[in-house]
Amino acid sequence: MPGLDIGKAPANSVVLPFYAAGALAFLVLTTLMLLSAFPLLGGYFNPHILAIVHTAALGWGSMVIFGAAYQLLPVICENDLWHEGIAKVSFYFLILGAAFLVVCFWFFTTGLWMILGGSLVFVAAVLFLCNVLKTASGGKPFNVQKLFIVSSAVWLLLTVSIGILLAVNLRWPYISVNHLHILTLHAHAGLVGWFLQLIVGVSAKLVPMFLLGKSKKDNLLKTAFIFQNTGLVLLLLDGFFFGPGWRYLVYGLLVVIGIVFWLLYLRDVCRHRIKKPLDFSMKHTFLSFLSLLVAIAFVPVVWFGNSQKWAMLYGLFIFVGWISSLILGMTFKTLPFIVWNSKYKMLNGKAKIPLPRQMYWHKLLSVQFWIFVAGLYIIALSLIFEARLPLQIGLGLMWLTALIYVSNILKVLTHKTVILD
Repeated sequence: MPGLDIGKAPANSVVLPFYAAGALAFLVLTTLMLLSAFPLLGGYFNPHILAIVHTAALGWGSMVIFGAAYQLLPVICENDLWHEGIAKVSFYFLILGAAFLVVCFWFFTTGLWMILGGSLVFVAAVLFLCNVLKTASGGKPFNVQKLFIVSSAVWLLLTVSIGILLAVNLRWPYISVNHLHILTLHAHAGLVGWFLQLIVGVSAKLVPMFLLGKSKKDNLLKTAFIFQNTGLVLLLLDGFFFGPGWRYLVYGLLVVIGIVFWLLYLRDVCRHRIKKPLDFSMKHTFLSFLSLLVAIAFVPVVWFGNSQKWAMLYGLFIFVGWISSLILGMTFKTLPFIVWNSKYKMLNGKAKIPLPRQMYWHKLLSVQFWIFVAGLYIIALSLIFEARLPLQIGLGLMWLTALIYVSNILKVLTHKTVILD
């Protein structure tokens, strides 16, 4: 991993539990999807769908992103992670909170248990924000990647806070605004504020590193930050005080413009890269960017269409096509190096040792990629045509993807130190 200051990396005991728990959560996610094939053809405000979404957002997406962020914060901020102990504590709060919420949504048990789950996730978000702010306050004075990560941590806390208020409202109704409308605002605060902005910040560091490319057009990222945050803030304020309206499309357009500027930055990196061929990890990454564009294309259809299947397709390409594909690829660009660093750093240059890319099964990663692609598009077509049997086949392929992913993760995590002949 060229350019990575491994001397400032946190201990493996901080990072690896997030990767392990995230992998298991992905397997749980695909299992729940397989068990809920028919509800997927219905509306999105369904107990099983809510459980699936929170498994994807908290147990899978946020879990792995927390771990990756703790590993990369010292690199991006050029400063030691502020507090490794607090990072470890945030893992327990996040995994317990996510588990409580998923079970409560699955059986639609509103009340104290659901509020407790949300409160645990809230504490995890507070701890994460503290670590981000303290780490970012030292080291290099400013870079736009740091700005995106700090902003994403703030948005995560706001998103979780709205979620707790919604959980309270389900048990003791007090919100005069339509609950489903606030739920939509809650979802997009998480998607645009938390996931999008953290992914932009991290990808702006990792993609140039892995492709051996560089872009001097940081203004593209700064412009992306302004448009994404302006659109999201206007959406939330207008939506809360005045309710939904055609103005949502304007705010969405501002966010899309911000996404385009980010993708233009990555395009410039690709144009100036030294490493020309793309391995399957990077193919997963670029598939995720394509899926994000597909999801954006569905927004007008969701808005003007009469069927909720378009909203389900939007969610599919966001949580599976974009977030999941990105994690499935980036895991094998980061996790093997983390484990390799702890086992071989002191032996580097003194003995013949494996490379990080030799710590997992490459062929299995390529199989994972193609099964994932087939599963994603079979599910998408099944939702469009409301076909039950193909939907089950597509969900089965996605479950197989998760099984392959978990197998490769276990191979990396259980790697034993070896000296090559």
